[in-house]
Amino acid sequence: MTMVGRESESAAVLGLTSGVLILTGEPGAGKSTLLGLAADRHPGRVLRMTGSESEANLTFAGLHQLLRPVLAETARLPARQRSALLGAMGLGDDFGGGGSGQAEPGDAHLGEAEPDGAHLRETDPDGADTRRGGPPDRLLLGVALLTLLSDLARQSPVLVVADDLQWIDAGSLELLAFAARRIGDEPLAVLAGARAGEGARGGATAPFSGFPLLTLDPLDATAAGLLLDRQPYPPTGSRRLRILDQAAGNPLALIELARANGACGADSPGSADGELLPPTDRLMRVFAADLEALPEATRQALLLVAADDRAVAGRVEALAPAEAAGLLRITGGGRDGWRARFRHPLIRSAIYHSAPLAARRQAHRDLATLLGAEPDRRAWHLAAAAEGPDEEIAAALEESAARARERGGYTAATTALERAAELSPGRRDRARRLVAAAGAAVSTGQPHWVRRLAAQAAALTDDPELSAEASLRVGQVLTLSTEHDTAMSLLLRAAEDSKLRRVALSSAAVAGFYAGDEAYRAAVRARAHDDPWTLAVTDPTAHRSQRVAAIPALVERADGDPARLISLGAMAWLLDETALAVRIFDDALHRWRLGGSLPIGLGCSAGWSYLDHGRWAQARTAAVNTNSAGAGLPHLDAAARSLEAAALALTGRTDEARSAGSAALSLVDPHRSRAVAVRARWALGMAAVADGDHVGAYEQFRLLFTADGDPVHYACSYPGVAELAAAAVRTGHGAEAAAIVERTAERLADDPSPRMRILIHRARALLEPSRAEPHFTAALAEPAGGQWPFERAQILLDHAEWLRRRHRITEARHQLNTALESFRRLGAPSWIDRTQAELRAAGVESAPADPDALTSLSPQQQHIIRLAAQGLSNREIGERLFLSPRTVGSHLYRSFPKLGVTARSQLRDLIEASGRS
Repeated sequence: MTMVGRESESAAVLGLTSGVLILTGEPGAGKSTLLGLAADRHPGRVLRMTGSESEANLTFAGLHQLLRPVLAETARLPARQRSALLGAMGLGDDFGGGGSGQAEPGDAHLGEAEPDGAHLRETDPDGADTRRGGPPDRLLLGVALLTLLSDLARQSPVLVVADDLQWIDAGSLELLAFAARRIGDEPLAVLAGARAGEGARGGATAPFSGFPLLTLDPLDATAAGLLLDRQPYPPTGSRRLRILDQAAGNPLALIELARANGACGADSPGSADGELLPPTDRLMRVFAADLEALPEATRQALLLVAADDRAVAGRVEALAPAEAAGLLRITGGGRDGWRARFRHPLIRSAIYHSAPLAARRQAHRDLATLLGAEPDRRAWHLAAAAEGPDEEIAAALEESAARARERGGYTAATTALERAAELSPGRRDRARRLVAAAGAAVSTGQPHWVRRLAAQAAALTDDPELSAEASLRVGQVLTLSTEHDTAMSLLLRAAEDSKLRRVALSSAAVAGFYAGDEAYRAAVRARAHDDPWTLAVTDPTAHRSQRVAAIPALVERADGDPARLISLGAMAWLLDETALAVRIFDDALHRWRLGGSLPIGLGCSAGWSYLDHGRWAQARTAAVNTNSAGAGLPHLDAAARSLEAAALALTGRTDEARSAGSAALSLVDPHRSRAVAVRARWALGMAAVADGDHVGAYEQFRLLFTADGDPVHYACSYPGVAELAAAAVRTGHGAEAAAIVERTAERLADDPSPRMRILIHRARALLEPSRAEPHFTAALAEPAGGQWPFERAQILLDHAEWLRRRHRITEARHQLNTALESFRRLGAPSWIDRTQAELRAAGVESAPADPDALTSLSPQQQHIIRLAAQGLSNREIGERLFLSPRTVGSHLYRSFPKLGVTARSQLRDLIEASGRS
């Protein structure tokens, strides 16, 4: 079993059978866990040494620790080597000799070894020490250790595990490095771990410089969220966000903070008090071990900058010892002032919580006094110093929350409002601020947080307006979950309030779209009256032209509000106005990023419009950014995975596409989250098409429609109708597919979109070859067809195949060249291969790739290309270069268009032609 978020690193250590690998990373990054994993899985003998600060100055202490289990094996060494090796560890020459005078390993006296650095001396030609009674010669010792390890490796594979290199004595490190540099192809491996900054590039561990390094970076948001979810008491709501922020991707910190959170009660009332979570004793030992050695003035200054990292002015000199100790770094000094950058957020937390509560409150009061011109910072410091309810501070926090929300700081706004509620003397003000906090929390995508805030508000008041708004906020966040029934119930209840009706019904329309349930659609439409957005979302095929005509005025009325623009972009996409949707999304996302971060859950509709419009890399980025990092929103995660699967399938990464598509389906009930399920099946179908698996493709596309031929989802099923037809003609299901195509055409007959007209023409052309030409002509003549470049290129390819079979070669060549240009621009390798095969059949050979294009790649990309040309898989390349298979695939994806190749099989010829092999 691999570690969460360390899959490629686990593969690297488990795959090490010979040679050397050094793991580096900050404390808590997982170095020791990976070393332990490798040791547990190793099939042969494992020898260990672990550095200790208390033994760092005891020369050869590490060597003794390493060899103690195999001291008896030294009997096989040449006499001088054995004598030197045992002598270095303080053991007599008769150790292991079989007589009554044999020493026990535990009797070794390590305190009288030579001082570090006394290793240069005269030796005789055989390597023996010429200074009788002096310390052993390091060369002889190195040869002895190498001989011993090699002898052991001949018996069975040997893994040497050395942890905390920075604390292993220099003598032992030198010997191990000497042996490590001389490992041949024998089954002998050295796996070591060192702290980043103190590792194999110099300092105490200089002997290990130059060996392969594998740096354990902080976990990404997805892996961090998954690791939290695997803890006995997974944190939720505000505490979850604060733990993710404070741990900064450190696995040990995530585990320890989650444990502490479970012990104190997750998301208990009052959890908004204080920005920094208290670290556990274990984290204090790791991240604040050096605090006591600092001067008192430095510790006082550290408390202030821990409370506010911009409180550096006038304290630079006092902070110098802490900076020298590596606890923080002072930056800035210009117009924006000085700032303290802690090496890790947990150092800041450890400093803060090592001070008594009274001292922390006084620090906040002192800082608030200095910040009269900065109301947001002042409000927070006053709140941290408050000992009871205070309306003035609560009002200041509420104002601060409004400013944070304008900047896109939804978590900060929610936390400020929650703290303002705690400090509110009156029950109504407390309830009002809690409901406002729930509204801000919706954009964080944390349903547990929203629910808790709403429940606290409901317990304080029976005001119908506040109760309705609380229902609205919970319903809104649940639209991103799989709880569609609950979301619809709450949103329809909130819609009974006239002030909330429009926004509640809009949210209910989204929940109904995700579910794809006919009863939900009917319930929303019955209340929607003439709202164009809600009507378009609940039925994008009815009165489509009328809805499209309304979009420009709606965009104008939005007045640049990114939230409203995002909604209108989704409306345009649903109405198959893809180019317009992309323009609106581009504008909205740009405006949102200027003001702050994008609320969670808004990326998928933009991503699908980008995918349809041929901007596949942007679509995949939207999918990655949409992932909720385990926030308790499986529907949102499934939506992101289905979008990612589609982008992967189209770009030829079919194994990854199948993995992502299957993951999407596993996260939801396909019968209750129809939009996601249909999109995931479309992606799986396209992966099958890319692989030439027509049976698998037909099976997936057939699931977009019911047994009777009706769409499983009223909007998402229809775009798959042409792919269904294409797979059907290759698998003998033409009659069944034709019935579905005609049923679809009949349903959309009143006002079909240009896209659906094109797709239906393509489907009919494929299903009825004898009457295909008018359909191909009509599809390609559609003036709006350029909005969907991939689908247009597919029609060109289908038409060209039809023309070539009728010996109309000249016409076919023109269509094929146009299609090939589009597929190359899009980066669709499977369709490029198919088009080139048709061109060859039409008597045209594709131009070879330019060998000099290699020089346009980065050195790492060139290395990856050379390894791929040798036939190595993405995983094998990743293991050699210590990259994830996904990263390798990404480099190949970006490199292939630059090289003018579409398949790995072309790389060998390209490399040979370049003369760089």
